Formats: sequence, C-alpha cells, structure tokens
Amino acid sequence: MNTNLDIGLVRAFALIAETGSMTRAAELLGVSQGAVSQRIQRLEELLRCTLFTRGKRSLSLSPQGQRLLPACHRLLQANDAVISEILPQAVTGKVRFGVPFDLVPLYLPLALRGFSVTCPSVEVEVVTAASPELKRMFTRREVDLALLEEPVERISGECLSVESLHWIAGPEGNAGFQRPLPLSIISETCAFRPAMIGSLQAAGIDWRPVQENGSIDATMAVVRAGLAVSTSLRAAVPADIMILGPESGLPDLPRYAISLFAGRTGESPAVAELARHVRDAVRTR
Repeated sequence: MNTNLDIGLVRAFALIAETGSMTRAAELLGVSQGAVSQRIQRLEELLRCTLFTRGKRSLSLSPQGQRLLPACHRLLQANDAVISEILPQAVTGKVRFGVPFDLVPLYLPLALRGFSVTCPSVEVEVVTAASPELKRMFTRREVDLALLEEPVERISGECLSVESLHWIAGPEGNAGFQRPLPLSIISETCAFRPAMIGSLQAAGIDWRPVQENGSIDATMAVVRAGLAVSTSLRAAVPADIMILGPESGLPDLPRYAISLFAGRTGESPAVAELARHVRDAVRTR
C-alpha cells in the first residue's frame, strides 16, 4: 500500500459530512471555502471516487463517502490521541456546556470542580434549557457538549445512566388523589411532558394545568404548597418532596437516560476534557 492519507484532507471531509456545508467547515477549520473545496478535490483524486453528491443548495454523501466516514472518524481520533500524548499542552479556550435545570445541582458542581483543577485556563459557559432544546443547540453547534435526558427507547447520545421517573407531590401527597389531577409542568419543551400527559391519557385520568411554562423553582414551589403534582427523576427529588406510589392511582412512567452529547469531529481538547469530567461525575453520583 503506497497511498497515504493526508490528515488535513480527512478532517475537512469529516467536517463537511457532519455540518453539510463547506462554508461551515471552512469556518471551523479557519480557512477559506475555496481551500476546503480544494482539499476535497485532492482527497477524491487520491481515492479515485466521488465523495459528495452536489445539489443546488446542499451536499450529501455519496455511497463511497458513506463508507469512508466511519473510518475517517477512527483515523482522526487516533491522530488526535497520538498528538495529545506526544505533545502535551496547557488546555485553553472556551467551552459551552448545555445542561437541563434539574440536572444542574446533581452533576454540575462535581464535574466543574474537577475540571477547574485540571484546566484552570479554560472558560466554561453553562447554558441551561430543556433537554429537547439542548439537543437542537448541540446539533446547531450552539453548545459544544450537552448532558440531557432522553427516553430509553430513543437514546441517541452516549448513555451514562438510566433513571426512573416518578410522580411527586407536597409533603402530604394529597394533590395526587385529586381528580382532575392538578398538574404543574415546567414548559412545553420539558423532556418529561410527553410522558406525563401521554400516560395520563392512556390511563383515562383527567388533568388540569395549575402552572405551565414556569421555572423549575416555581414548579417545585407549587408542588411543595400541595397545589399540584409534577414529575422528577428519582435522583433529583428534593428531600421535602414526596414520591407518589401506586396507592395514588397514577400510572407508571417510563425510564430516562442521562445522555452525553460530545465527541464530534473538530472537538477541542478542552471539550474532550470536560466531557471526561462529566462522565466521571455522573458515574460517581
């Protein structure tokens, strides 16, 4: 085998495949769009195949490009690992970390405490939003990594933990026996909203909204006051909140995965290091 791949060509190819845009890939690489186009042309000439199908306004992978992409990801990871081991450098830069409101107190302090020790020169921007919105932000590269909740039936990230979802009420638990069921929902984009409403509909239980589109603090205040029930992952249930059992007549709720979205092409050492600390924090807790 006398053919050697240029890692710069491979990285350009992987970024275009991931973003679907030569313009965006050029921005991430810090070069002109023309330079990226030339790299793809050189790679196609080297491999003697067409890697992209070019439409009027879009790029899509050709069958040969689809076959090549997984191998390129492995090659880039191996290259970056070798460089990091041989040429250790102080990690700098900025990382945008997305995490939903209810997971902030569970995992953020432990993850950031360790990260600040190993990477004191990195600036971390924490972005809080509902899990579905954080997933969209990660896809649009508005955050560099995200820890979020997804139904176990539809896991698309790196599953770090599986948690049970429970109905919760105030200390007396009386709201759970009322019909229609008084319900407090954080927002329309809440990851648990479809499970809450869907399970009640399937069980034939009427419900009424007490509060919608509020913060998690407002939701917990309403629950503590005994005005409504809501849902929470078991690990996130406050000590003064009651988990409702089968005696309430409420249906079972599905389990949720705590998933990490990271590890994409062009990831900086700072992002990779924070991802490592997030994994450790979730597994430790």
